[in-house]
Amino acid sequence: MTDITCKLLVIGAGPGGYVCAIRAGQLGIDTVIVESTKLGGTCLNIGCIPSKAMIHVAEEFEKAAHAAAGKTPFGLTAAEPKLDLKQAVAWKDGIVQRLNNGVAGLLRKAKVKIVHGQARFRDGKTVAVETETGPKTITAETIVIATGSVPVELPFLPFGGNVISSTGALALTELPKRLVVVGGGYIGLELGTAFAKLGAKVTVVEAQDKILPLYDAELTGPISKRLTALGVEVLTGAKALGPTAKGDGLRIETADGKERSLPADKILVTVGRKPVTDGLGLENLVLDMDGRFIRIGERCETAMRGIYAIGDVTGEPMLAHRAMAQGEMVAEIVAGLPRAWDKRGIAAICFTDPEIVSVGLSPDEAKRADHELKIGQIGRAHV
Repeated sequence: MTDITCKLLVIGAGPGGYVCAIRAGQLGIDTVIVESTKLGGTCLNIGCIPSKAMIHVAEEFEKAAHAAAGKTPFGLTAAEPKLDLKQAVAWKDGIVQRLNNGVAGLLRKAKVKIVHGQARFRDGKTVAVETETGPKTITAETIVIATGSVPVELPFLPFGGNVISSTGALALTELPKRLVVVGGGYIGLELGTAFAKLGAKVTVVEAQDKILPLYDAELTGPISKRLTALGVEVLTGAKALGPTAKGDGLRIETADGKERSLPADKILVTVGRKPVTDGLGLENLVLDMDGRFIRIGERCETAMRGIYAIGDVTGEPMLAHRAMAQGEMVAEIVAGLPRAWDKRGIAAICFTDPEIVSVGLSPDEAKRADHELKIGQIGRAHV
């Protein structure tokens, strides 16, 4: 067994973790980072970056299709486009690999020691890591938990076969003719819109009474119109019940209480994400929890001195740039710098069509907080 001692240990090399480690290294802090899979975490490898790459492919395909149909206002025509989805996915994977290598280079430049393996707390200062070369024990003055999140799996729609998560959707090499998306949040609508532009017949099933329930209705209205124009069927107030008897679709309960079967080649489940804490040994710590998530203070401190938590493992909003801001702040706090951050300044961006962004309180949230409210509009997009 190998023993490692350091001032700062970061568990998880996603956006929050690697930014924290790099900044700490730049500040001269002896830092170790542990990652069980690939550097860059969900965002870089199977989330934000690859999804935006495939959204770009879909946008370019739609432009070419419009030109082929003679729908451009300036007279441009082109041959009917054809998509090699396998090649598009390979192009996307190449982007991910280059960025993955870039993260590794930045960590090495900051003199951060990288340990690949599964970490588990023994106590508030000691972590055991199972690596390919054998177990290691890491003792640190300060530990940052940045283990991220994974897609929520529905018990009646387990992943496998034609039921896929966002990770599976981004790895498809054949375009499904019929795609049913369970969940009308930002992940489901971003991917659903992209597949619709590529030519799939898309149906969205959302249990609440509107899509993007966390966004203001003034923002989601234009998205609803665009989905209709793309031929996407949106069923709100509908509940997924499970696969059809033949496994060729999804059974749902519609808003009026009737059962309906939706034919589907693939069923994409995007009903939220849960923190990655299984096997981490949190039972050996004394932390305050907020449901499944780790409760933190304004400086990302947990209930145990010397242990911080950042990113998705701390709950909503699950945004890469939020985790990055938290990671940078924690590194500077460990270095003795006076730092704090205001979560109200974190923007939430949805890469639908049109793209929307929200920052601060929504009108409804402001009303619930009894703030005096004035609403203004500067221009308005026509969709």
